[in-house]
Amino acid sequence: MGLFHFLIVVQGIIAASLVGIILMQRSEGGGLGMGGSPSGLMSARGAADFLTRTTTILATLFILLSISLAFVAAKKGNSGEIDNSLQRTEVPAAPTAPVTNAPASATPAAPAPATEVPLDK
Repeated sequence: MGLFHFLIVVQGIIAASLVGIILMQRSEGGGLGMGGSPSGLMSARGAADFLTRTTTILATLFILLSISLAFVAAKKGNSGEIDNSLQRTEVPAAPTAPVTNAPASATPAAPAPATEVPLDK
């Protein structure tokens, strides 16, 4: 297992932890102008500070790890051959009907008459 795969696994763990920490936080509603009650804000201030610090640290790690993954992927730089198997190729034109030396005055054959079947039971 290479460095890239290890960093991808760590990135997934950090992402899941970040989602969990964000979901554990209590919504204060300040972003939409809906203020929360001051008593509720002060009662769990210590827990809110811990969750806020943890969110900041995890978000910073997530961004740094994303940049590191980009550098590792660019450094790896597989300059492999491009798969052209699905590339559109020229399709030859459909053949036309052969030209016959029939006289111009010839009329096409009349279609066969349709037979009607009665629907009586």
